Amino acid sequence: MQPTLTTGAEGLEIRWADGTVGAFPYIWLRDTDPAGFHPKTGERTFDLTTVPLDVRPREARVTPEALLVTWEGQVEPSRFDLDWIKTHRPGQRRHDPADIAPVAWRAELGGAGVPRHEADGIATSDTALARWLADTKRYGLSIVTGLADTTEAGLAVARRVGHLRETNFGLTFEVVSKPDPNNLAYTSDALPLHTDLTNQELPPGYQFLHCLANEARGGGSTFCDGVAVARDLRARDPEAFEVLSTVTVPFRFHDRHTDIRSRKTVIALDTRGEVSEICFNAHLADILDLDPGIMTPFYRAYRLLMEMTRDPAYGIALRLGAGEMVVFDNRRVLHGREAFDPATGFRHLHGCYVDRGEWDSRIRVLAREQG
Repeated sequence: MQPTLTTGAEGLEIRWADGTVGAFPYIWLRDTDPAGFHPKTGERTFDLTTVPLDVRPREARVTPEALLVTWEGQVEPSRFDLDWIKTHRPGQRRHDPADIAPVAWRAELGGAGVPRHEADGIATSDTALARWLADTKRYGLSIVTGLADTTEAGLAVARRVGHLRETNFGLTFEVVSKPDPNNLAYTSDALPLHTDLTNQELPPGYQFLHCLANEARGGGSTFCDGVAVARDLRARDPEAFEVLSTVTVPFRFHDRHTDIRSRKTVIALDTRGEVSEICFNAHLADILDLDPGIMTPFYRAYRLLMEMTRDPAYGIALRLGAGEMVVFDNRRVLHGREAFDPATGFRHLHGCYVDRGEWDSRIRVLAREQG
């Protein structure tokens, strides 16, 4: 059955036989005219400043297949496929295959519950690649197994996702104990749970840590889900959650060659008010410059979050073996390390980053290609 069309002063309404109703402002229809997009690139070529905001059509009608809108000075009407305009009606978010709801996990996940995927499958099968990408985004954490004993093997997996993110530590980095470290990661000390490079304007997204050797005593890898911690904090102490999600604090990294600073909230929310990322690194937190009136509430909330990340109810521990690579969302999952004794054996992880945008783009392209 053909949908019904009703025109008004500022827009038109379409009612479909299945009960779906769409309201379409005229200015939106003019700006979204399919003819106003480049046929090859898909980019908008229409210039919004060429029409008044109160633009109205000379005529609007529906056929069984399309909405046809004729504007003043236009010979051929703008043609909107009915299925397309129903899907994209104002108020409806565009479907996004990368919009994968996070599974908030706690200690009961255990090391055995972390999703595991074979490197060969990721390298050779787009289906396996898509499953791994979705699993890792869902949990914020996965382990890739069966990697060759070369630094290039881990990078090849990362490049199946997209471009590597370069930082002041380089395009890749070696996590080994160094005699003159410029970062605690390059020591044998224990590292409390944290997210990396909070001092960056945009901290890196997914981190890849390929284990090439882990022969030293100690050195286990620890993780906790920042989404789970933040959600529990919101339920337990809404006031603390409000402080950490609204008050920006300074972060800084500096050595002989760099001085990189930024301000951000410890907990970030998306447009739906859900926890979207955690920015937590006590070692990179700069001297707090908050107004004295907010200092005590902030410290109370910050300390509570810190205590929660160290609660055994949230953390899991893994001991990576040679040929395994842990991959995690650095802006969601906090990671750390147990202390190790370099005199008892060699410990060597090779790392790199790929930003969240690259990750989501690959999920979308694979979904499109696989139908």
